[in-house]
This record gives sequence, C-alpha cells and structure tokens, in this order.
Amino acid sequence: MDLWGPLAERYGTARPRKLLALDGGGIRGVMTLEILAEMERQLRDLHGGDENFRLCDFFDYIGGTSTGAIIATGLARGMSAEGLLEFYQEVGPAMFQKQSFLKRLLRGMYQRQPLADALQETFGADTTLFPEHLRCLLLAVTRNRTTDSPWPISSNPLAQFNDPAAADCNLKIPLWKLVRASTAAPIFFEPEEIELEPGNPKSRYVFVDGGITPYNNPAFLLYRMATLPQYRLEWETGEDRLMLISVGTGAAATVETTVSSSRNALVNLAGLPGALMYGVLMDQDINCRTVGRCLHGSPIDYELGDMIPRDEDGAPIPLTQDLGRDFLYARYNADLTRQGLDALGLEDLDPARMQRLDSIEDIPDLRRVGQAVAREVRMADFTPFLP
Repeated sequence: MDLWGPLAERYGTARPRKLLALDGGGIRGVMTLEILAEMERQLRDLHGGDENFRLCDFFDYIGGTSTGAIIATGLARGMSAEGLLEFYQEVGPAMFQKQSFLKRLLRGMYQRQPLADALQETFGADTTLFPEHLRCLLLAVTRNRTTDSPWPISSNPLAQFNDPAAADCNLKIPLWKLVRASTAAPIFFEPEEIELEPGNPKSRYVFVDGGITPYNNPAFLLYRMATLPQYRLEWETGEDRLMLISVGTGAAATVETTVSSSRNALVNLAGLPGALMYGVLMDQDINCRTVGRCLHGSPIDYELGDMIPRDEDGAPIPLTQDLGRDFLYARYNADLTRQGLDALGLEDLDPARMQRLDSIEDIPDLRRVGQAVAREVRMADFTPFLP
C-alpha cells in the first residue's frame, strides 16, 4: 500500500467503483464541461452542498483522450468543472494560434507553445503521475508514433510500467507533457517528444493525439484497465459493483470536415481526425452497451436503438432486477446534425460550425449545446452508487 501514498485508504479496500470516460474533440470539450458541471452540481447537492466537493471525490478512475485528457487531468488534480470551463474560455483562443504558412506545411496548422505553456502553468511544470499529485486515478490516451501503437498511460501505481524503481517509470512523465502528447492531433499540431528515461536518447519517443487510435472514446478501454488482471487493479464487475459514465464532445454521421474532391488536400487532411474520431467512438459506445447495462444514451442507429434493456411493453427494466451485466453505463453526448440540434431546441445553430474541432469563435454556442445535453443528467442513472 506504500505505492498508493495519500490514496492508500481510498484504494486499499474493495468497494463499488465509479469510472468517468471523456472523449476527444478539440475545442468541443466545452460541451463536455457543461455536462460535467451539471453532474458536479447535482452530486454536490447529494453530498450536503459542500463547496469543496469535486468530481474526483466521486469517481475513482477518470480517463480521457485528447481534449478529454486535459479535462480528465484537471478533474483528477481536484479542479472543478466550472474552473476548467474558465480555463477553456481563457486558453482556447491561444490553443489555436496559426503558424506561418511554411510552418503549417511542415509542422502543423497551429502553434505548439501556447498550449504547452498553459498546461505547465495550470498543472505544474514538475507535476507527475505519482499519487501525491492526484486525487484519483487518471488515464490519458496517446499514440506512440515511434512504435506505431496506442499508449494508454495510467497513474495506477500497480501497473507493469509504473515501478518507481525503474528508470523509465511512466509515473515520472511530466503530467503536462503527457497531456500535450494526447492532444497533438496530426495536421493540427506538431508531435510531442518524451524521454521516458531523462538523459537517455534511446528512450525518446514521438507521441501524437490519442484520437488517432481506437480510443478517442476511451470508455471501454477504461473498463478493461480497471478490471483485467493484466492491469493489476482487478476491480470487481457487476451491476452493483461498477459504474461507467461516458461523456462525449458531440458527434455527427456526416460532418463538414469529411473529405471532398471540391477542397484542396490540406483542408481534406484537416478533416480526417474528425472523421476517424466519429467511427471509433461509436464502436466503443456499442461495446459498452453490449457488456454493460445501458441506463441512458441516444439511439445508436435504427437497427440497434439505444440498447437500454426493456420489458415486453417497452418499459426500461428496473434496477432492482439484476441482469448480470458487468457494469452500469450511461452515455451523454450531443447529436450535431441539423436534426439533432433542432431536437435540442437549437435551431439557430449551424451544424457545420458546431462540428469543427477548432471553432474557437463558436465557444459560446458550443456551451449552449453542452447545456442542452446537460438537462439529460439525472441522478437515477447513478443508482446504486449514491450516498
């Protein structure tokens, strides 16, 4: 238990566990934060209205990809959802400062340094993944371009590559660099280099955005890393033992940024991350609804529906009837098509603008979308994990 440090009491005994997974999606992360802010308000009320209550006090393991990694890290550090919204409002424009034309061709559309500086200032230049720097477990998904493989990096001190005695222990990675790596979307930003063993060039790897992996929606990955013996947590599964809440950054089957013969190659390339993100997040969502018991979520498609278990009359089966699934699951996300925005009462918003990953001028409208989805948050989805 010495490995857990100040978190030893919380993680030293078996108990029901709660997971929170956050999608990637660029500046659309403000949608996620509006949903989380409402979630935090409702949970705070159930915890006696304590103003110091944070989502990290409720969720035991928070994971995120790309912009979701920024949010997950802030939450795991003890920041409030409202505080992170302020961070996005202030830093968002700086995140997307364009490079010169030549640098855009060689390195990426946007400058690296403004976001790197903001992450160091917010999370600390020397902060790492060791338990003393976090208030709950954290997972950040990135892609190691050097090895051509997804690298989900966790703060779990029991994990195979987190031995503090090892020179290349993942827990020693500066937190800001890990988050910067997870957000380094190809075409948009240049990659992030990390030396796992400082001073050893052979341990230097090049990382890019975790959204360019199957885990832009990291929900099912987070479930696996919390329960499989290979990851050495081995949390118990069951509808009364494990809950997984997944929050997206909006999705649309047909997006403004998809490849078109009417646009130039650079514009088409800039649209590929968004197209990839949509495909993988849907697959991860289906996995969660298959293995877990879905309590809330928009329909997947006409064939699958919402996959919420129902009786013969079409009514959701009450939680008093255990169906033997591995976990309870809820998915909160916005449909960014014309039809989806209209259904949220946002007829005045342009779907094409809401679907962009870098639309900083639309932050106020993106927040409106998040606020509309946040009205779906209900504590009934969190039963039986409430105080």
